[in-house]
Amino acid sequence: MTDNRNTILAVILSGLVLILWQVFYNGPQMEKERQRAQMQAELAKKQAPAAQSDSTAPSATPQPGAAASGSPSAPGGAAPGASGVMPRETAIAATPRVKIDTPRLTGSISLKGARIDDLAFVQYRETVDPKSPAIVLFSPSSTAEPYYAEFGWVNAAGAKVQVPDQNTVWQQDGSNALTPSTPVKLTTTNSDGLTFQRTISVDDHYLFTIKDDVTNAGNAPVTLYPYGLISRHGTPHVSGYYILHEGLIGYLGEKGLQEYTYKKIDEDKAAKFDVTNGWLGITDKYWATALLPMTDARLQANYSSKLVDNQHRYQTDYVENPQTVPAGGSASVSTRLFAGAKEAGVVGINFPLGGLGGYNQKLGLNHFDLLIDWGWFYFLTKPMFLALDFFFRFFGNFGISILLVTVLVKLLFFPLANKSYASMAKMKAIQPQLQALKERYPDDRMKQQQEMMEIYKKEKINPVAGCLPVVLQIPVFFSLYKVLFVTIEMRHAPFYGWIKDLSAPDPTNLFTLFGLIPFDPTQLPLFGHYLALGIWPIIMGITMWFQMKLNPTPPDPTQAMIFNWMPLIFTFMLAGFPAGLVIYWAWNNTLSVLQQGFIMRRNGVKVELFDNIRGTFKKKAA
Repeated sequence: MTDNRNTILAVILSGLVLILWQVFYNGPQMEKERQRAQMQAELAKKQAPAAQSDSTAPSATPQPGAAASGSPSAPGGAAPGASGVMPRETAIAATPRVKIDTPRLTGSISLKGARIDDLAFVQYRETVDPKSPAIVLFSPSSTAEPYYAEFGWVNAAGAKVQVPDQNTVWQQDGSNALTPSTPVKLTTTNSDGLTFQRTISVDDHYLFTIKDDVTNAGNAPVTLYPYGLISRHGTPHVSGYYILHEGLIGYLGEKGLQEYTYKKIDEDKAAKFDVTNGWLGITDKYWATALLPMTDARLQANYSSKLVDNQHRYQTDYVENPQTVPAGGSASVSTRLFAGAKEAGVVGINFPLGGLGGYNQKLGLNHFDLLIDWGWFYFLTKPMFLALDFFFRFFGNFGISILLVTVLVKLLFFPLANKSYASMAKMKAIQPQLQALKERYPDDRMKQQQEMMEIYKKEKINPVAGCLPVVLQIPVFFSLYKVLFVTIEMRHAPFYGWIKDLSAPDPTNLFTLFGLIPFDPTQLPLFGHYLALGIWPIIMGITMWFQMKLNPTPPDPTQAMIFNWMPLIFTFMLAGFPAGLVIYWAWNNTLSVLQQGFIMRRNGVKVELFDNIRGTFKKKAA
């Protein structure tokens, strides 16, 4: 065993894992997504868009004493066989609407079918440019990418009661827009004497509340099943990373968290759940929609995927237990819809002592915080986010938060790191003794090992302790990477200077002379994704090189080569990671150099950082 073998092995193995992941998964996945987006963009230019037809309202599930009928015909939108889709603005203008105007959302409700099918964000844009287009969430069924929510009633089996459908044009009571202070009331009456009234309200974030009342002026009772659905036409582009779920999602009572990727539901076609206290919807990386029925409602919940005109239609829906409306009587049901950004403070975080309530707590929902994919290691990612968010509230900059959290983590693990660096300092102090052993027993490796262990025992040195700084950094690195990747708070969060988005790689590039040459080397095949070498990755590589040079060059040539090349390998490997993660690594390296230097001095060991650096350049000059 050589003096630094365990430390070197830990560094090599962690680096090897990251390199293999980058080469065999991340790089090809990014290239695949780029090619797919480019191909679909070209197809969109060359081909006429396919006709859009709507998804289907859920069928009522049979209950004791009443069999359920089939679902109504497909709700409103473009009729099957229509020649092409409409531009979004044209489709919105084609039907009478009620405007939605809140601090976070803008859009409209179609009075034809009473669908919420037009939503865009007020504060979220497609790029860091505040003048770039707003992110669109919902679009009508006759557009290129339909996505909408619908609520209503379906009949019991054999019943012929007229219920509102896709062609029903509701009447608005008044003419006000839907705002947090002004709900909207819609009404329609059928020939059977049933009056349907819908009251829609919205808060100042992303929560819609829908209350449906039915009044029966007829001569016979009617039985109706309340339902809600979210429908999305076409398979959306996904990030394609295994650490993030995008697709159908829900926490369905005793069934727990149910996540279906688009690929999985395409294969399974459908999934059915009979539960109480559940919610379900569709999630993207930063945005989501979710049906939030009352927590005591019994649900026949469904996930489904149907292929119509070569286009997949994804749907999450539920049907509640039936309600019987007596002659001369009325019935009422309420539900809720989340349609917005997955902001942790709005959605909520369940975590001891430091959690955020949000809708999860306010509405008493069942693990609604899992709408944000905190992952299996939520016990690391949640506190990491909470710490970043805490400092952000004081300083207003997530970059500063990352620096302060790094210091906090250093302090938290200081006792362990202190012992580790102290052990490394002692190991450095006994280097002459170890070298003498090699000279005394040049051909007897066993004897070298025995004498070496005796020296370790005498000096109270743990040779494995040198691995601790690397081992401790790995879970912190992963949790910060996860938080930067999945939380919308980090999206377009600026630092200083050229870093406008901590969740994206450093936009500068050495190979374009930092913007002087109009060329994008990352588009080169095979190795292009390794050529995104920005300023912060270079800073990170330099700090890592300093950390390696804090110790003398190992006498073994192989070890020396590994130490010399490791900073360069990590520089290229981490260049494509989020800038916030690279800043963390550079700052952590700097703190480690300062900490290790202090501990070495305290243990009477000479700090040879600058001597080793000068020695490196002298060797090169020679």
